[in-house]
Amino acid sequence: MTTSPYYRPRTHEPARFPSMDATEPALPVVVVGAGPVGMAVALGLARRGLPVTVLEAATQVSFGSRAICISRHSLEVADRLGFGEELAQLALAWEGGRSFYRDVEVLRFRMPNEPHAVRPPMVNVSQSEFEEVMADALAAHPLVTLHWGAGVVGSTPRGDEVELEVATADGPRQLRARWVVAADGGRSRMRELTGLRLQGTSYEGRYVIADIHWQAELPTERMVWFDPPSNPGSTVIMHRQPGDIWRIDYQLDPAEDAEVETGEDRIRARIASHLAWLQNDRPWTLEWHGFYKAHALALDSFVHDRVLFAGDAAHLVPIFGVRGLNSGMEDADTLAWMLAAVVDGTADPALLGAYSAERHHAWEQNVANAGKSTLIMTPGTAGHRTTRDALLALATVRPEYSHLINPRQSSATHARRSPLTVTAAPGSRGLLPGDPVEDRRVELADGKQTSLDEVRGSGFAVVATGLDPGVGATAARLRDELAAALPREHVTLVLAGPDTGRPASVALSEESAEALAGAWGVRPEEVLVVRPDGLLLARGSAADLTGLSAQLLAGGGGAVHATGAVAPVVPQAPAEARREAAWLALSAGIDAVPVDDREGFLARLALLLADRIDTDDFAAAVSTAAAVR
Repeated sequence: MTTSPYYRPRTHEPARFPSMDATEPALPVVVVGAGPVGMAVALGLARRGLPVTVLEAATQVSFGSRAICISRHSLEVADRLGFGEELAQLALAWEGGRSFYRDVEVLRFRMPNEPHAVRPPMVNVSQSEFEEVMADALAAHPLVTLHWGAGVVGSTPRGDEVELEVATADGPRQLRARWVVAADGGRSRMRELTGLRLQGTSYEGRYVIADIHWQAELPTERMVWFDPPSNPGSTVIMHRQPGDIWRIDYQLDPAEDAEVETGEDRIRARIASHLAWLQNDRPWTLEWHGFYKAHALALDSFVHDRVLFAGDAAHLVPIFGVRGLNSGMEDADTLAWMLAAVVDGTADPALLGAYSAERHHAWEQNVANAGKSTLIMTPGTAGHRTTRDALLALATVRPEYSHLINPRQSSATHARRSPLTVTAAPGSRGLLPGDPVEDRRVELADGKQTSLDEVRGSGFAVVATGLDPGVGATAARLRDELAAALPREHVTLVLAGPDTGRPASVALSEESAEALAGAWGVRPEEVLVVRPDGLLLARGSAADLTGLSAQLLAGGGGAVHATGAVAPVVPQAPAEARREAAWLALSAGIDAVPVDDREGFLARLALLLADRIDTDDFAAAVSTAAAVR
């Protein structure tokens, strides 16, 4: 048997530092928690020239795979924070997957991966390795102080400061901070000390998660089996990681004892059964295991005086669709630039209210999609289990139902309802304010091949794709206005056509400018303003956007745009939306009637629907439903 390459993080020496003297000025920002979100916030602040202190109770990064799927948008964030290249060298790219009902394939999906895309739609790497790369980046930055073995045990607001009591190897220490970022995970101590509780839904389904070292020839994709012969009644998920490490998740039956089923012997037996069914004849080793229950919970607000919550400390989402770490990276990307402006004194603290509003709405978007995935992966009621099993059976002969089984993989959330987002002119199409601006391959006027993110950097960008010199001149004035208002942010001017020689400007080739304009649906006279976190802040004529920086620094006026229900950036096709609505309504209907009347309910429903369709169509539907089991 070969030696396992399973990653084991190094241990760091516990930090030693004195308590702060009462005469010392408070630290600008203290980040509690050195997970991916906390470290991303710290890097984002430090790269803007702000000193930041990070406190971590443990003496190493997390052990085990935990989150493994890193989205394209998170890769963009990693590049903005300066560790993307190191991460790319470790990760394993993938772009699709398959799902099976027992042993029949019922879904084959591919995530968008157009020729203009700069990065793969998703990569796999263990959270432990992801965090270690980030920890190295923090250690290399002169403005970051990372204290290992320093857990916060007390937090007291003191006017415009927060006093923290920190447990260290040398005893308790006191620190004072102007702002505290609580990024200490799902069991957040800062949340507890602040007297806050997450609100929302906890699902019934329970999953064992395990990493094994196994040299297999299976492809790099997401594979799911519903009710496989190897584990009848369960759901099994498999993902390949670098180094022949495989992540296996499987669902426990409600009647099974979790304490028994999470014992190593039982875990090995369940995995061995599945690998044997896959005709495995190669040795494998169990490297790590854990236990998971799905939650959709959040704080009502992510800002509490001078304590700001991010990542799992602020919200929890089900793992299905891999939104946990990825949504946390979005939190960090947004919070870093907003907090930097507030700490600097250039922006009103109301800007942090915009952070809370945006990211809470992003949680709603994630839950709307992850919740549907969870109802498929681990249906918690009789109604949802009945319809889930019916969908799986139908999908074996009617592939048009397969889209309901799609895992709805994580994608960047939008901020259309943000108080910062400037509403576009009526009739605008394509990329709308609040939407994520995907990185794209572009060509500069001098012929150099690059990408939009490389061109705009990690700050704001003012983009004018029209060739009219007047548009370029007004766009330049808007760039100067933003640069003066936000001195810690680099603001790039991106223009079409030959280089104009304007300061901090980049010239695109006419072909690239036309391609961008076509993809985004913008008119020649329009200017686009892109935020540091890659969201579109505004689009319109530069004259219409006068005063944008003042609105930004004021927090946008503090009111969330009322755009109605949460809507995806890309709407469903009508037929798919109709099937989804029917699935959810039928599930709720089954659950609403008494157990002994469910068969009668379904019969009544079928007769009512028969009155709406052709007799031959109804007879054919009855025949199909009876034949599929």
